[in-house]
Parts: sequence; C-alpha cells; structure tokens
Amino acid sequence: MYRHILLPVDGSAPSERAAQRGIELARALSAKVTVVTVTTPWAARFARELAVVVPDVIVDEQDYEGKAQAAAQRVLDRMGDAARAAGVPCTVLHLSRREPWLAIVEAARDQGCDLIVMGSRAPAGMGALWGSETARVIAGSAVPVLVYRQD
Repeated sequence: MYRHILLPVDGSAPSERAAQRGIELARALSAKVTVVTVTTPWAARFARELAVVVPDVIVDEQDYEGKAQAAAQRVLDRMGDAARAAGVPCTVLHLSRREPWLAIVEAARDQGCDLIVMGSRAPAGMGALWGSETARVIAGSAVPVLVYRQD
C-alpha cells in the first residue's frame, strides 16, 4: 500500500481539509507525509514592462517574497503540527515556481512519494471538472492522485 504521501496545500480551506484527510490516511497506513506549498515567484507574477508604463503597478520584490515566504511558513507549520499531533512522520517543503502543478508533480517524484492527496475547489455537481491545478497534477503525475472534495 502507500508508504509516502504528498500533501500539496495552498492555504485554502479545501487544500487544508484534503491534507487533514491525507494525514488520517497516512496514520491508518503507518505512512509518512510530505507537505508541500508552492508560491509563485515575483518575476513570474509581475511583468517588469508594466513599470515603464505604470510605475506604481509593480510590487516591491523583497516585500512580495518576504510575505510569500511568511505565508508559506504559516501553512507548513499548521499542517506539520497537525501531522505530528496525529503521530505521522512529516517533512515540509516550500517551493517557488511559475507552475505550481509542475512543482507538485516534481516534488512527488523527488521525494519518492507514491500517492498525492489534494483538494479540489470544484463545486458539487461539476462531475469530472476539478480545479485547474488539480487537473494538471492528475494529467502530469506518474503516481496516483486522490482528490478530496468536500460537498
């Protein structure tokens, strides 16, 4: 069965609920978890060309990166604490990439995970439609992806 579960979280309620369920699954299977959060780098989010046209549009890079790091750490601390409270061995990982789905797929590979458990923001009744990042992870992952959707 599964021995190492990747839990991608972005701070949203659906992602954290899915991670909680992933922790419960890991506990039942005596597996370990890696919690990963992915932030978008400043350079990918803000086009420098806009600074020429509209100087006040650009957010300060250091300020943005500092806030992104702090927010990521809060999410990782919360989920790491939840895993430890459940008695589940846990590693946390913060990645900064332009394409979060690709970072998740690569993290699963690099960390040796054999399952990804993640949430979906799709509303009930949407059938096979998932959030765009979730759908991309499903399409790009070499390991199974369990999508948790709370109705």
